[in-house]
Amino acid sequence: MLEWRETGIILSLRPHGENGAVVSLLTEAYGRTMGYVYGATSAKSRGVLDIGNVVNARWQAKASSQLGTFTLELEKSHAAEVMHDAERLTALQSACAIADRCLPEREKHPAVFAGLAALLDSFSGDLWGPSYIFWELGLLRELGFGIDLSKCVSTGAVDNLVYVSPKSGCAVSAEAGAPYKDRLLALPPFLRGEARFEDADVLDGLRLTGHFLLHRVFSLANTNLPEARLRLEARFSRKIGAAEPETAA
Repeated sequence: MLEWRETGIILSLRPHGENGAVVSLLTEAYGRTMGYVYGATSAKSRGVLDIGNVVNARWQAKASSQLGTFTLELEKSHAAEVMHDAERLTALQSACAIADRCLPEREKHPAVFAGLAALLDSFSGDLWGPSYIFWELGLLRELGFGIDLSKCVSTGAVDNLVYVSPKSGCAVSAEAGAPYKDRLLALPPFLRGEARFEDADVLDGLRLTGHFLLHRVFSLANTNLPEARLRLEARFSRKIGAAEPETAA
């Protein structure tokens, strides 16, 4: 019998059988792991099996090739903390859905786990919007699609970086990008090291990371961004009266 115990973050779950569920869990030591939970619809499991919750997990299987089973105990209910805030709840669901769909099963990504844990904690404060963008940037970097915001791709300048090239993923200065600004992505101030942000800056950040997640990660599987991710960007678009992103096909 194989067995391990680890702290994990619930990324997704789907009903299976009469009262069970298959749960996707992200852990530091074992990566994204699937497992079957018996009695998932019972009163005992109510409030435990919510996306974004941190749990103490025991995984057991007769062989490494098997799905295995989870026994889960609640450690922290992030879902309950953000339940009455639609924006934070959507961001939580979005981050978990992206991690669930981007990370290969049972492949270690401790930096993604640590980043997601920090992001979930940030929902209790006011800086969760920029924190969310930084987490997506970190995920892109972990997957091998890092964005270079250190200098202008055209001139090498390190000052006045206000754009990002949608093709190269590199920063562009205001001067070099002026003739092409309608085709470039905006680089929000908080990604340039400035200690300020507004809703419009978070929207720019979502459009920036969303572009590279879609074209460098999800397009490889011929899929769109997760529905929760599209809803998150749409919420910020409505807040500032901007055009909303296209919905998933």
